[in-house]
Amino acid sequence: MKLRGTLGGLNLLIEQGDTVKSVEEALSSKRSLLKDNVMVELEGDADPAALEAVFNVVRAAGGNLERVRGGRPIVQVQESARTEIVPHSIRAGFRGEYKGSVVILGDVNPGVEIVAGGDVIVMGALRGVVHAGAGGKEDAIVWARPIASPQIRLGDALARAPQDNAMQSMRRIEEGSAEMARLQDGQIVIETQSLKMS
Repeated sequence: MKLRGTLGGLNLLIEQGDTVKSVEEALSSKRSLLKDNVMVELEGDADPAALEAVFNVVRAAGGNLERVRGGRPIVQVQESARTEIVPHSIRAGFRGEYKGSVVILGDVNPGVEIVAGGDVIVMGALRGVVHAGAGGKEDAIVWARPIASPQIRLGDALARAPQDNAMQSMRRIEEGSAEMARLQDGQIVIETQSLKMS
């Protein structure tokens, strides 16, 4: 793993040989740097478990995940609870179930349903229905740019968008505002994340 400070925060490069252990060791002494905006880059066939470890460490340090960029597209299709990466936008009619977390390097369009045992990270706009933390994982999050979904589930909690917010959602999609949904006292809370684009 390589770390590089930028004007907007920290840039992390996850390399092909990185593992959960090597990532956690590399970041353990850098926790103070992770409180800023963090951009993650993937090199080649980087281990999705290492990416998930970065998400966990950044979240624990109180940092903002600014964006994830992949080199070559990576798809992990397997039965374990590892993080899966979808290297493109998802079109209407798709229903995806993931035992662990999922990172989508594009938009999730209306008419899509995503169910994940862990986090759901969407690098574009989230306009489909999503359920993160399926199976009761209460610390799961949904992160997108922005969250314009008609329905979100986190663990056992459910939130629906108001019927009259179509124009507001379109405005947020055009602005590319990053938002994170998480559980707080059993309720779904959506927070705007500050993004510094270079």
